[in-house]
Amino acid sequence: MKHISHKFKISPLRTIVLGYTGIILFGALLLVLPISSRAGVWTSFEDALFTATSATCVTGLIVQDTYTYWSLFGQIVILAMIQVGGIGFMTLAISALMLTKQKIGLRSRYTLQESVNAPQVGGIVRMTRFILLGTGITELCGAVLLAFRFCPQFGFRKGLYFSVFHAISAFCNAGFDLMGGYAPFSSLTNYVADPLVNAVIIALIILGGLGFFVWSDIKTAKFRFRKFKLHTKVVLVTTLALLIIPCLLILLFEFQNPIFAGQPSAYIYGSLFQTVTTRTAGFNTVDISALSDATIVLMLLLMLVGGSPSSTAGGLKTTTFAMLAASIFTIFRQRKSIECFKRRIGDDTLLKIIAITAMYVILFFTCGMLLCAFDHVGLKEALFETASAIGTVGITLGITNSLGTASHFVLMLLMFFGRVGGLTLLLAFHNQGGTPSKYPIEKITVG
Repeated sequence: MKHISHKFKISPLRTIVLGYTGIILFGALLLVLPISSRAGVWTSFEDALFTATSATCVTGLIVQDTYTYWSLFGQIVILAMIQVGGIGFMTLAISALMLTKQKIGLRSRYTLQESVNAPQVGGIVRMTRFILLGTGITELCGAVLLAFRFCPQFGFRKGLYFSVFHAISAFCNAGFDLMGGYAPFSSLTNYVADPLVNAVIIALIILGGLGFFVWSDIKTAKFRFRKFKLHTKVVLVTTLALLIIPCLLILLFEFQNPIFAGQPSAYIYGSLFQTVTTRTAGFNTVDISALSDATIVLMLLLMLVGGSPSSTAGGLKTTTFAMLAASIFTIFRQRKSIECFKRRIGDDTLLKIIAITAMYVILFFTCGMLLCAFDHVGLKEALFETASAIGTVGITLGITNSLGTASHFVLMLLMFFGRVGGLTLLLAFHNQGGTPSKYPIEKITVG
């Protein structure tokens, strides 16, 4: 990769975009093969490409049930793409160089920095070791805990495999599951009142969505909030707020929902789980289409927000959402710059926030409109599907496998955009040449 990048003068950002594209295409070619399907038949390239895109972009939208359609080989291919997409292909590439004891150049370090949204190039190789070790330990602990539930149900070997698969899928915020044996596309609905499965999956989703650099900062500061960096403080406070407030709202909205009748534990666990999973995880423990419209709208907003930077999650990101909220208070307080935890946010950051938010909103509505035009689905279903794709979430109101080729292509583009990042895609193919200049300032009326 380094030789090709140097020979054709591929920028680090283009390397990231082309790297994810290459993984998706390679995975799709493997899934097309008869060995990948349970029935031993060739899979259409459209279905294989959609599945590979969803797995690599850790989304979870599927056109074929993962357990009933794909063979063990196909499932392992999907799991490998989930793991690569979750921690970033450049992390694995740098790890391979370290294992072979090859020298890691500045260009490779910079590409890795862009891949995982690291604040600086210094210490990036050490961070790679931390990411791999932290990911391995967390997924192993999750698999061991899930094994206490799955092994008695499915037998030791199958239960252990199920535990590993769901632990990786949950930590990477992918949402792929193997519960199609109960009913195709059922996700975790059979475990809506199971405290162990709920607790483990929720913990893995949250840990994966916090971001690797939040982990590192917490470890360095030894859990002392005052010592945390501004990024970590914003992520933790925003994450906590986006867990508590939406959960209380869902409890309120679904108080008289018949699907929870006589099941108080399912009502509580289900409300909490759906709050967490909409932050780009993709699992569901209740039938999403049976929830109230108020809850659907709330989940749609949560899907657009997503997880945190440098995490396994997608979406606008918690920091972007927090700074948007902080900008509102800045206007109310008549301040000239955004202030947060006794720190001032630079104007360049605000411009990025505006650009990212604008791109997400425009794509969200435009692609929702396209789904309505292509397949004549309802507006609610179309917007929910596009929010799920661009936020790399994976939950659906049940229309994914009934959509046509054009709509599937739109969703694939949204998933890719949500995982790689809007700014990365724009800057990767933008010529940064030219002389910067400053024009005269003139005011314009807004609001």
